[in-house]
Amino acid sequence: MAQMVISASPALTLFNSLKNVIGERGKCGIGGVKQPGMLFPGSSRKHAISMSILMNFRSKGFSFVALGTTQWNGGVAELAESETTSRSYTWPDKKKPRVCILGGGFGGLYTALRLESLVWPEDKKPQNKSESIQIPYKPHIGRTELVVLVDQSERFVFKPMLYELLTGEVDIWEIAPRFSDLLANTGVKFFQDRVKQLHPSDHLGVNGPTISSRGGTVHLESGLVIEYDWLVLALGAEAKLDVVPGAAEFALPFSTLEDACRVDNRLRILERKRFGRDFPIRVAVVGCGYSGVELAATVSERLQDKGIVQAINVETTICPTAPPGNREAALKVLSSRNVELLLGYFVRRIRKSGVSEVSEKQTESGAVLDAAGEHEPEKLILELQPAEKGLQSQTLEVDLILWTVGSKPQLPELGPREWPRELPLNARGQAETDETLRVKGHQRIFAVGDSSSLRDSKGKLLPSTAQVAFQQADFAGWNLWAAINDRPLLPFRFQNLGEMMTLGRNDAAISPSFIEGLTLEGPIGHTARKLAYLIRLPTDEHRLKVGISWLTKSAIDSVAAVQSSVIKVLSMLPQLPIHPFIAILLNVSQLKSKEEILMKIWAGL
Repeated sequence: MAQMVISASPALTLFNSLKNVIGERGKCGIGGVKQPGMLFPGSSRKHAISMSILMNFRSKGFSFVALGTTQWNGGVAELAESETTSRSYTWPDKKKPRVCILGGGFGGLYTALRLESLVWPEDKKPQNKSESIQIPYKPHIGRTELVVLVDQSERFVFKPMLYELLTGEVDIWEIAPRFSDLLANTGVKFFQDRVKQLHPSDHLGVNGPTISSRGGTVHLESGLVIEYDWLVLALGAEAKLDVVPGAAEFALPFSTLEDACRVDNRLRILERKRFGRDFPIRVAVVGCGYSGVELAATVSERLQDKGIVQAINVETTICPTAPPGNREAALKVLSSRNVELLLGYFVRRIRKSGVSEVSEKQTESGAVLDAAGEHEPEKLILELQPAEKGLQSQTLEVDLILWTVGSKPQLPELGPREWPRELPLNARGQAETDETLRVKGHQRIFAVGDSSSLRDSKGKLLPSTAQVAFQQADFAGWNLWAAINDRPLLPFRFQNLGEMMTLGRNDAAISPSFIEGLTLEGPIGHTARKLAYLIRLPTDEHRLKVGISWLTKSAIDSVAAVQSSVIKVLSMLPQLPIHPFIAILLNVSQLKSKEEILMKIWAGL
């Protein structure tokens, strides 16, 4: 124990300094983010400021650009929705390749980092600013940015770990770091903006003797126009809520950081309103794929006996594409937490309920109030239609509906409208690519992740998962380098490394593909999953910060477990003398910070 604390002490010092720099230790909601207005507009004071079209903020070689008329919200420049004047982005050297990446998720960010890590000939190195400060250990990169990265959010989101925000296992900065922090020492220029239109021109010479040397232009909502030579589409997908009447109005999706914070805050309101009352919180989860099952398991563990979770799926089983081990582990956990599975049903309609609880009263205007005079969240009605014979229609009354079914790619609109050739899209709205991840008919556009439609060797469409996007980003970065340097491109081959799913705070299931029939469950699976995701985090610096944070939390959880056991033993044997170290454990709950707890234990040793 002493040896562990000695080795951890320098890490604690570093962690404390990192805490001061990052300043984001909380969950979703008040105190969770330094700029809450970015997640919840109107939650902080805003000052409208008329700014010039281009403002450039630089820190440690990283450039953050805000465009158009902006509003200052907690120190972050936000784009106003008013109409802006178009202006072209000026590249300092038009002879060098101009690479633009749209989307900062797994596909976009990791493609940019892959490009930044490669060795470039001086005349072929992508660039976007005139000055170049050479770094001794990376003379081929220096401080010259390699690519332009555009994303509508200020944060990269590690989506597979959004569920841990609901359980309090992770902090926002750990799974949703700002691009400014991740790209501070890289050659990537970041624009926080939305893509409005795409004007590709590389198809003009496809059927002729030569290929166009100009890629096209990207039009952003702020008015900025970026001319590019090479483009990567990695805009991801958004929840599809328009398939069922009432879903867009009453259901909450769970695919972004904003979604996770909204769900967390809604659960907090319900928990506060129902505290000490006999009415359970009723939550319906629509969809029993991976996302739906993980969400149902997480919410049911959080609510425990205070809530009832119902999971609805059109299939007659959960996670139909999952390995049998993962499916069985999930069924066991859902059964132990009394999650009601409604299999073989689809949602026909969602509407408000006209029935209120006995303890509620209505005002003259019709608004529902609770005993304290505060607004009570309205109940919702789900009308279920059977998808299988022998089932009867059902109607559910719930407090919260979580939607995990369906998604649609966020590809930009093409323009002008009379353009003779558009991007080839499949029925799902994804760009069709060849095996090198190039968009068919466009030699200078690559597509990855949810923006890409690619089939495996068996002709099956690749799933829209983080694992696929992560692997495609590596190939896209290399193939961009190869195309720019007149080298042969590599065909993408997806390697399924296995599948993982979280089932609660200390529970998960992992089925690695390299050991057939093996499934890691419970705390072992939970630890293996967190380690696997720690390795997948985008930069070495961020991995170090998060690793120290998780290690500290694990140590505190272990101390708390020991404290609980000691209290139970001492309650049965009150006549025994208490060792000084035990006394420290008993008083550990009075300390406020993680560092104080560990240092107190070390002093007791």
